Amino acid sequence: QVQLVESGGGLVQAGGSLRLSCAASGRTFSFHIMGWYRQAPGKQRELVAHITSGGSTNYADSVKGRFTISRDNAKNTVYLQMNSLKPEDTAVYYCNVAIVGVVRRDYWGQGTQVTVSS
Repeated sequence: QVQLVESGGGLVQAGGSLRLSCAASGRTFSFHIMGWYRQAPGKQRELVAHITSGGSTNYADSVKGRFTISRDNAKNTVYLQMNSLKPEDTAVYYCNVAIVGVVRRDYWGQGTQVTVSS
């Protein structure tokens, strides 16, 4: 069983910053993809950003230039630095780890609330 421990969510004013962290544990092999998804009330869960074990990144268009994803492979930890936050960034943010083999296996954190006030 893979355990994902998230931290860093909270309440912030528009224009402010937050950093989310997610530490994965329970296995010793490399995690191929680590990333963040978010889900606002009444909306579908969407990819925010992800990063591969080789350091390749991908971002949703809505966060490009404002958010930065990074990972520490030695600690199996992924970070999401969120700057210039907007009210539309308000959502529950979920850490995701994917291991790609014969099939793709996904593991999810419990979610952490990010609220951006006007």
